Amino acid sequence: MSAVTEPYFKIDGLRRLNGVLRVNGAKNAALPCLAASLLSDEPSRLRWVPDIEDVHRFLEILSVLGVESEFEDNEVVVRPSGVCEGSPPDALAAALRASFLVMGPLLVRTGMASCGTPGGDVIGARPLDVHLAGFRALGAEVESVGGRTIARAPTGLRGATFVLDYPSVLGTENLLLAATLAKGRTRLVNAAMEPEIVCLADALNQMGARISGAGDHTITIDGVERLSGADHELIPDRIESGSLLIAAAATRGQVCLQGVRPDHLEALLGKLGETGVEVRRAPAQLDIGVGANARLLATNLQSLPYPGFATDLQAPMTALLTQVEGTSVVHERVFENRMQHLGELRKFGANIIAGGAAPVVIGPTPLSGAVVRGTDIRATAALIVAALAAEGESRIYGVNHLSRGYADLAGQLRGLGADIELVGSADTLAN
Repeated sequence: MSAVTEPYFKIDGLRRLNGVLRVNGAKNAALPCLAASLLSDEPSRLRWVPDIEDVHRFLEILSVLGVESEFEDNEVVVRPSGVCEGSPPDALAAALRASFLVMGPLLVRTGMASCGTPGGDVIGARPLDVHLAGFRALGAEVESVGGRTIARAPTGLRGATFVLDYPSVLGTENLLLAATLAKGRTRLVNAAMEPEIVCLADALNQMGARISGAGDHTITIDGVERLSGADHELIPDRIESGSLLIAAAATRGQVCLQGVRPDHLEALLGKLGETGVEVRRAPAQLDIGVGANARLLATNLQSLPYPGFATDLQAPMTALLTQVEGTSVVHERVFENRMQHLGELRKFGANIIAGGAAPVVIGPTPLSGAVVRGTDIRATAALIVAALAAEGESRIYGVNHLSRGYADLAGQLRGLGADIELVGSADTLAN
């Protein structure tokens, strides 16, 4: 019996990306909107859902909790079967960070919720303090038993004003979900402002919730007695869009992205402009062009909560900065362990001076094909960007991470002219 070969991407670089591409719906909007289905007895339909591993795993969690689903042609129909009860299996909870989003809906509907330690990318500390303190503010009793979080509210949740210690995206979403059916008014102060928060609030309002202020630092929720189903379309994935724009710039390409939201990408577009990349905007469309002999210049970068530069685009942007002229300093302000791609970028020949959470990138450096390994979703995307800009053949291992957050990044790049091939069984990507 032959051994299973670990899959990898084989990339032959120095091919300019050119063409037109439509992006997928947002992963980080799909998961909280799916969690919202636990708040209603009625079916809901989500449109433009990306076909990625994290969505499939979340649907498995919903199935355990009594929610049936159908996923076809980027549409998910969810059918709750009465009041949902139970807890995500530990293995599924550990597979993705968003598994903890079932806590808010289960707590407010059943008076009790529990979940094992959520997983996801190992990119730094992502404590649950904001979630738990928020549940307590709404009247729940919360304890941790053997690595499992248990929350109880036998008499229901009550509205309250809660100031988040920091603008946690998942924390804001979990408390938003819980507050929709709580008694009275809830105010979330220092809430996250990401577009995915607004997308979730829009879905909940369509279900009958009374939410205002989503997208600002203070969100107000007036609790209602029940919610109906929804028919909701997700926003485009700004991280996928940004990754493709960065890849196009790194290969000196000419690419048009359709179905995007330029207003969700202001920080990235600003940084690309500072380097000299030409970006043309239109409603739901972005055109990016870089001349073959264009002179791109260094810029400094800080990842921050939205509307700042997205931490999920820091690694791909760092790969691009190896190809611009001058010295760039990259500050990672969100996750302290999000620089694991730097050593792998050096294998291509990148000139990067370690500086803790603020490495220095000196460019431009000619990159050569290398054998590297991605350690999380966005680090793997960064290595693909570097391989596309490198001379010769590269092998990118750790591609199982990519399928969690990108529907088909390799296929999209191939459609734009990249020489990228998956070697090994695609069936092993989720393992």
